[in-house]
Amino acid sequence: MPQQVALILPSPAHNTSTIQQSPAGEDEKPAHAEELTVAVTTAPTEAARASTATNDTDSAEPQTTEHPDNLLASITQTVIEDEATISIDEGTWLEEKVKSGDNLALIFSRLKLSANLLHRIVNSSKEAKSLANIRPGEAIRVRVDKQGEMLELVHKQSAIRSLQILPNEEGFTAQTHDRSLEKRIATASGTITNSLYLSAQRAGLSDTLTMELANIFGWDIDFALEIRAGDQFSLIYEEEYLDGKKYRNGPILAAEFTNQGKVFRAIRFEDEEGYSSYFSPDGQSMRKAFLRAPVDFRRISSRFTKARYHPVLGKKRPHKGVDYSAATGTPIKAAGDGRVIFRGTKGGYGKTVIVRHGSQYTTLYAHMSKYRSNVGNGTRVRQGQVIGYVGKSGLATGPHLHYEFRVNGVHRNPLTIKLPAAEPLAKKYQSQFASVSAPLLSQLDLISKTMVADAR
Repeated sequence: MPQQVALILPSPAHNTSTIQQSPAGEDEKPAHAEELTVAVTTAPTEAARASTATNDTDSAEPQTTEHPDNLLASITQTVIEDEATISIDEGTWLEEKVKSGDNLALIFSRLKLSANLLHRIVNSSKEAKSLANIRPGEAIRVRVDKQGEMLELVHKQSAIRSLQILPNEEGFTAQTHDRSLEKRIATASGTITNSLYLSAQRAGLSDTLTMELANIFGWDIDFALEIRAGDQFSLIYEEEYLDGKKYRNGPILAAEFTNQGKVFRAIRFEDEEGYSSYFSPDGQSMRKAFLRAPVDFRRISSRFTKARYHPVLGKKRPHKGVDYSAATGTPIKAAGDGRVIFRGTKGGYGKTVIVRHGSQYTTLYAHMSKYRSNVGNGTRVRQGQVIGYVGKSGLATGPHLHYEFRVNGVHRNPLTIKLPAAEPLAKKYQSQFASVSAPLLSQLDLISKTMVADAR
């Protein structure tokens, strides 16, 4: 059996050490005894064990002790061998910045990684395939061993998200890692003087928050035609911070809009499945079966009317719809859930999409520059899903969307028709909604009082 060796460091209180030997050993200390103590117990030989088994009363023969210098050499060699066995090659990190015109093949080549490795990685999983979505300025970091084999790959996709790829026995494992963001509550309010956008900008709102505010109340308020000077808005929303600095805006938690004296309020609520929506204080959905406007509009160039002067034909003709002026390429959204029953060129309408919503309603979207590639005849679409892009195909003088709303085949004014409401808040959530909405409504009350006081 191997020897059992114990190293005993000298005690700070004593400057002496002892070499423990068998009783028959000498007491003289070696020259280096002050540096450490080595206790050595030599395993008994087979003969000694046999003798002990035969006569337990006999004294054991003196155990032999190696010289400490030889022991230290043996210990050192053993420790080094053990460390070599359990050591882990942490590898070397290499990094390549993504440049304009780069692709993964070029980056892997610069990292001296094979094209075969790249092929195996991107085809290993859906998550790994997203590695191909690289953009200039991003970084690809790779950890390699001494032979240049990949131990780990990290793609920093944003300030808060990274994709990590590790090799395993089956191939590769891909995982995304998100940094946590600190959430803070913010408020904003303002009074309309000319347009919602300019007034919201003065209140410190981004364009995204402004459109979110308009979308919340967009089923009840026509923000192109019904906004008046003196209308007011207020909102409570989240801001998200990274390392103490604002990273982005979070969702609107509650909002109020006063339009021509009528007050609308909305509270954001998220159910147990993570689905969020906005409800009035009494639990009615702010969402309707149809959007008032199928584009993020800035202004409407032509209202619904039974007859108007057509700028291309040079004569009056029925204009049964609404024209939304917008830049070429502006996304066009389906006004409601339904199925595409026509996609193609339709006379003066140019590139057109028609969607059927149940048995009663159809909506038409004309003068498109192009269709969304995944939208065709028979495709099911969801409310708000992009189905095409604004253009000026057909009889159009400039880029805009021509939108029609039909009930049982009859043209109706999409700006004024009463739209069917969506389902209200489920009963099982009403108690939870009440506890969520109460403090938010109190804060909206406080903001309103402050606005009234400031106006005096």
